[in-house]
Amino acid sequence: MDDLEEIATLLTKPEPSAGAVARGRDRLQRRMRAGRARRRVGWFMPGVALVAAGAAAVVFATGAPTNDGAPVTGKEVLLMAAVSAERTPQGSGTYWHVTRQWPKSDSPPMESWTRRDGKRWTKGGPGDPPDAVVPAPAWKTLSLKGAKVSFEDLERLPTDPEALKAWIAERKGNENDMFASEIQGDPTFTLLALITELPAPAEVRSAAFRALAATPGVENAGAVEGGQQLRFPYPDGGKDIELVVDPEKARVTRANLVVVDDGDLAWNDKFISVTTEWTDQFPSAKKS
Repeated sequence: MDDLEEIATLLTKPEPSAGAVARGRDRLQRRMRAGRARRRVGWFMPGVALVAAGAAAVVFATGAPTNDGAPVTGKEVLLMAAVSAERTPQGSGTYWHVTRQWPKSDSPPMESWTRRDGKRWTKGGPGDPPDAVVPAPAWKTLSLKGAKVSFEDLERLPTDPEALKAWIAERKGNENDMFASEIQGDPTFTLLALITELPAPAEVRSAAFRALAATPGVENAGAVEGGQQLRFPYPDGGKDIELVVDPEKARVTRANLVVVDDGDLAWNDKFISVTTEWTDQFPSAKKS
């Protein structure tokens, strides 16, 4: 059996052995070394509700050269991330904290803190006063496929990739807040939201990674800082979606497109860095 076929086979078993997972992880790590970046001048496309400035784009050579001469495919990276996600503790805390850092060094990060009751605060967002943490409007809360979603809703999502895609196709949302592909049932944006910013449980994140691994046309552009740079066809046509995935931590660390946890969409030719965490700490600012 091929090294990475073994990893894929692991995903079909309810309880793969720790030894088999470790062997698969070690093989993928050895095959994920190398990859160099080259630059070109690019263009900027603003997000739906978020705006960032960009002048240069980063483009990477196709494929990830490895010490055994075989490239690591995008599918293989996503399958490894799925295995890692299943074994990554979900964490706990009072607030789900998301930070987005724009590539322009003088642009402040955009942050949000969302409590389990849906109450939300933001900092650095469009219209927010400088350096202030402010309550978000009541309608500005966690969203998925054009509709409000609660922590409880996320915890009840299917943990099988095909069932998850079926749920996405059937989910009704506000079509004014959806793209044509979403209206038609394409799962890409929803799956990206589940692995990037939303507080989805570990099993749901794993299912989303596995579902994305089956996306036609997904490619690995090579090893970069923070993981492997993956490229997806944009479901509505146009510039490809690019993500940097750390398969060991099952995290999207950077992306040129961010499906924001409140449903907005942000684009930038340079990567936007994303970090998420559960925390009990709130910035030293008065909450209302």
